[in-house]
Amino acid sequence: MQRKAWIGGRWADASSGQTREIINPVDGSVLARVPEMSADDVKQAIAAARRAFDEGPWPRLPARERGTMLFKIAEAIRARAAAFAEADTRNMGKPIVEAEFDVADAAHCFEYYGGLASKIHGETLEVPDTALSMVMREPVGLVGQIIPWNYPLLMAAWKLAPALAAGCTTVLKPAEQTPLSALMLAEILESLDLPDGVVNIVTGDGPTAGGALVTDARVDKIAFTGGLDTGRLVIKGSADTIKRMSIELGGKNPNVVFADADFEAAVDGALFGAFANQGEVCSAGSRLLVERSIYSRMLDALSEKSKRIQLGDPLDRQTKMGPLVTREHQQKVLEYIDIGRREARLVVGGGIPRDSALAKGFFVEPTIFADVDNRARIAQEEIFGPVLAVIPFDSESEAVRIANDTPYGLAGAVWTRDVFRGIRVLKQIRAGILWLNTYHPTYNEAPWGGYKQSGFGRELGSYGLEQYLETKQINLNLSEAPIGWY
Repeated sequence: MQRKAWIGGRWADASSGQTREIINPVDGSVLARVPEMSADDVKQAIAAARRAFDEGPWPRLPARERGTMLFKIAEAIRARAAAFAEADTRNMGKPIVEAEFDVADAAHCFEYYGGLASKIHGETLEVPDTALSMVMREPVGLVGQIIPWNYPLLMAAWKLAPALAAGCTTVLKPAEQTPLSALMLAEILESLDLPDGVVNIVTGDGPTAGGALVTDARVDKIAFTGGLDTGRLVIKGSADTIKRMSIELGGKNPNVVFADADFEAAVDGALFGAFANQGEVCSAGSRLLVERSIYSRMLDALSEKSKRIQLGDPLDRQTKMGPLVTREHQQKVLEYIDIGRREARLVVGGGIPRDSALAKGFFVEPTIFADVDNRARIAQEEIFGPVLAVIPFDSESEAVRIANDTPYGLAGAVWTRDVFRGIRVLKQIRAGILWLNTYHPTYNEAPWGGYKQSGFGRELGSYGLEQYLETKQINLNLSEAPIGWY
């Protein structure tokens, strides 16, 4: 199947005619071919978005009309929910049940910002003069948005919905591995007659297509979600033109279990925190910190229960873990597992599943390492796969110290029946997203983002809308007397 990019309200091929094969990670088969767009192709999309912002109706529409369009997008996503879920499952490898949750959440995201579009407001300020000051909020302008491959539709929604609610125009670049659901979303935008150029979706690799977005002076803001190394390049490239930025990078997130926790709930939470979406989650609980008095019992329970995690075709509703996104990423994760064998004690997993039915896919077993030193590479570097590092601790203060001892600060959790201790520890963990006695729930109403090298800025909630607004001061002179300075 040949797909096209979406530029200026038209379907577009790459000017070179080049295409990229989109691969099904279950068996390596080709799902589709999409344009491999050059920097010049992306510049055409930027030009279309620039015209749509500077001259088009979208930023000038009443906010309620923009909100109504977002409600229509949500309704259309729900009408095609099964197709979107299947597309993300086939393209990325996540279990179909998880993909269905993602699609529902994407629709909710558009609805949330549809309602928020008409709630953008400013202020009037009393000032020490015969004057009145007003504060107005305006769209930041043309936004370049670069999203990762682990949540293809949901990440598109997280970026597009607040930008559209604010009145911005956008050029969205999905990950080169997983563009299909974003292009399906473009079909919805076409059917709803969104003004030409308001949303443009370009396909291609990061250095070329993404790089063109980052460096073009016509782009007012970059919103990026991805890995730390790429994030550094985005920040450096955006700095030359002083772009606004919101940057969400990786995590090496602590999941802290105290001895008084509900044991079975904590075991489930540790496995789900580490292995949901094959561990290909920036907020995954990839470091499990366990109080020493229950450490051995926890390892035994994790080992036993991990055997119930069914690997297989992600379209099978019984499957709990699908393949990793690409062969290249599978190899990267396996290399980290080899490093882990030298740094710690392998408890379970550690390789490719032996089931011959999975041989063509990019599968990796759920893998658990014990007795991990927090300075080990498998405890400090983001693996982005189904690899859990288990670390013992003896005291609350030691747990906090270990939890904070990484360059990252995205997410984390604490498991304890002592709510006072739970809140006390959560307040000391330097991360932007934290849970008590659960792991992974995400809400459109709450801000998402990290501390330290996990990035800056926030998505979701009213905080996410703020990232797409500029603040303008207007002063009204209420005196008829001349200034008289000269």
